[in-house]
Amino acid sequence: MHLSRQRALRSEFCLSLTLIAALAISFGVSELRAQDGVVEAGQALSTTCAACHGADGNSVTPEWPSLAGQHATYTERQLQAYRAGERSDAGMQGFAATLSEQGMKDLAAYYATQSIASKGADPDLVEHGERIYRGGIPEREIAACIACHGPGGKGNPLAGYPAISHQHTNYLSATLRAYQAGERRSDATLNQMMRNVAELLLDDEIEALASYMQGLE
Repeated sequence: MHLSRQRALRSEFCLSLTLIAALAISFGVSELRAQDGVVEAGQALSTTCAACHGADGNSVTPEWPSLAGQHATYTERQLQAYRAGERSDAGMQGFAATLSEQGMKDLAAYYATQSIASKGADPDLVEHGERIYRGGIPEREIAACIACHGPGGKGNPLAGYPAISHQHTNYLSATLRAYQAGERRSDATLNQMMRNVAELLLDDEIEALASYMQGLE
């Protein structure tokens, strides 16, 4: 990697971290607004989501994310992103288009109250995945995931970082590859941190990371 590229990545990552405090303020306001969601109303709306995401938000299909236990602000923001076309998926965009702002809050509030099911990790990949998750790969300027998503993968709702523990390996690896290919850009407010990290990961590193995150407690 060229020295200029290394310096640019380091600068971008440091800038992203310095923005966390400011973002926490704005997301803190969003968190309060998300709490206006009505759990019972969200549960009624969730019947449409059950086929893909499970009756209680625990997806039984490895390609689709579990929504149980996800921060309400994050779920609400993703629904808004689908409706605005910032995230691309025909089914999700169509569904999000039918929701009111309150409906999004209600759904987000319902899923936030559900418990995500443990899934475990491939024991052969744990050591490799843990090393990257906790320490990054300094020699290639790859930041540690723990800095944003926490030791248990619970994320940070105030800073807008999602919970990632117990997500399916298939979904997590597909998400990292989507960031890597530039197909997913939902990290724009965070100085495209996910794209910058994912583009440097090798295939075996993505698989190890995804498996490790699936097993995080």
